[in-house]
Amino acid sequence: MAQKRRESFKPHNKRSGAAGSRPVISKEPPVPYVPKPPVVYGKPVTLMEDPQRNTFEFKNGTWIPFAMSITECRRDCVVKELSQKVNQMTRYEVRFPV
Repeated sequence: MAQKRRESFKPHNKRSGAAGSRPVISKEPPVPYVPKPPVVYGKPVTLMEDPQRNTFEFKNGTWIPFAMSITECRRDCVVKELSQKVNQMTRYEVRFPV
């Protein structure tokens, strides 16, 4: 009858990586975490963007050119793309910080 091969289940102490790859311990205390104050956004504004990336705002029953592009609005504002397109123009709902 053949004997069973018994393997040891002890972890092997193998070193991985270079010998000098120990973490550097800083003597400076860690910087305390200070949370940012919450940003309050105003009412939503509906903007339209045409295929040439021009933006328009609906005011007084007409679409007038808007000063900022959608990419500029994404930096500071909350931009939400709306599902319906109108005359190959994309609608966006933009909320500016107060």
